[in-house]
Amino acid sequence: MSSAGNAPQASRHKLNTKASGIIALAVMCSRLLGLVREILFNALFGAELMGIFKIAFRAPNLLRDLFAEGALSTAFITVFSKKIESEGDGAAWALASKMFTLATVFMSAVTLMGIIFARPLIGILAWGFNPKDVEATVWLTQIMFPFILMVSLAALVMGMLNSKNIFGVPAMASSFFNIGSIAGGVLFGWWLDPAFGGRALTGLAIGTLIGGSLQLLVQMPSLARAGFRFRLDFKWRDPGVRQILVLMVPSVIAASAVQVNVMVNSSFASTLGKSAVTWIDSAFRLMQLPIGIFGVAVATITLPVVSRIAANVDRSEFGPTLGRALRLAAFLTLPSAAGLWFLAGPIMSVIYGHYRYTARDTEQSAYVLQFYALGLVAYSGIKVLSPAFYAINHKWVPMLVSFSSIALNIGMNWLLIFHAHFGPRGLALSTAVAASANFLVLYVLMHRTAGTLKTKRLLSTLGRCGIASAALGVTCWAATRWLDGWLFDAHFMVRLLSLLAVIGSAGAIYLGLCVAMRVEATQDALGAILRRIRRRSA
Repeated sequence: MSSAGNAPQASRHKLNTKASGIIALAVMCSRLLGLVREILFNALFGAELMGIFKIAFRAPNLLRDLFAEGALSTAFITVFSKKIESEGDGAAWALASKMFTLATVFMSAVTLMGIIFARPLIGILAWGFNPKDVEATVWLTQIMFPFILMVSLAALVMGMLNSKNIFGVPAMASSFFNIGSIAGGVLFGWWLDPAFGGRALTGLAIGTLIGGSLQLLVQMPSLARAGFRFRLDFKWRDPGVRQILVLMVPSVIAASAVQVNVMVNSSFASTLGKSAVTWIDSAFRLMQLPIGIFGVAVATITLPVVSRIAANVDRSEFGPTLGRALRLAAFLTLPSAAGLWFLAGPIMSVIYGHYRYTARDTEQSAYVLQFYALGLVAYSGIKVLSPAFYAINHKWVPMLVSFSSIALNIGMNWLLIFHAHFGPRGLALSTAVAASANFLVLYVLMHRTAGTLKTKRLLSTLGRCGIASAALGVTCWAATRWLDGWLFDAHFMVRLLSLLAVIGSAGAIYLGLCVAMRVEATQDALGAILRRIRRRSA
């Protein structure tokens, strides 16, 4: 065959760098819309009513994270792409019809079971609520359970489109969920109760279903253009179907540990009042931003590299490469943790402190955010280490360690809530401690497996970045003392601009000290910038 004849084959195996930029932009858009959604709903309903809604949404959202948008999508893309490569589009579309039929039947059954058993389920998730609030939560849960069916099918469609090198529309689909849930929630909520009281929560539940439907429907025209024609196919004794289900098992087990911790924290929070559920949820969402921006980014660029090294006979660079990724994660997340600790109050005031989300709500959320921030570096380290175990085929290690962290989290929750009386802060502290223990155990086990992770260099980076982060923290602390009139001004724009000025100044101090102390990641970044400038000049 000529090289020209091999061109289409080569193009299929080439990474689409343009698509990665599109996906990154779409994910950022979705996260911003999700934050807007939280801000708007918290402002309209207040912390107490949103506590009821968040518990009601916990069960279908847990199943979404567990099955639809994680394990199912990843397993399906793997098998579907191989099917296209080996047997062609016809066989792949036949497999898609089988999985679409299976997902529809199975998730419809899950939806029905969720509606029927909503009461005992909410009894576990909200065992601290009074009977009236439990009834309201059960009603909202029953309305929202069909959401899991819609997003499961949306995840399958996304997998099909990505396998056909169509990335833009599926990447934007979750943004349409946020748009639909915002528009539908506000309109139906206002229609049911213009004062946005308890009855209007039903409007939020309806809006959630509208958002889930949009997430699925917006992708269907692209799927039709790609060549998919759905037909019911109940022939599930198929090697492709079996392979997808087998691949899903480790992912579901791994994800379940995280989701169980989330469920446990929500359950304990319900004993502290409805508002406490909203406080910890709002704080956790903000804590997830630096994890998503930095921790996931470092893990994403690291996994392909260590996977290629693991595939070779010579694995001598596996440990050092992983160690460098951990040093980069520490460089990025240590200042974020310090900033969140010292600026938790102003940040919560700017983002959530509107209308019915009262000054007390922002204050309590800020306390929770501070203790979540203690585990930020560990969370990012876990994001880097866990996938590396899969690369060397030790896939059960992070799962077993995660289950141990669940036991630790439950024990600490019980101790800090019912004996030490830490309140909502205790839930965040137990999560941070469990994450830190999880990271340390993974690090020790990986160090034994990989040979060396350059621990001395990691400790040196932590020390130097710790000094720079301390300077950043002092700057933020001083600002909260001397500029508190501006940071907590009654006018939103004054608060926002003051906060941005403090963050910019503190960030400049951190980077300046890192440059002065020759922190590796800073030197790498400056070197890359200088090389880019030279290339442009040339």
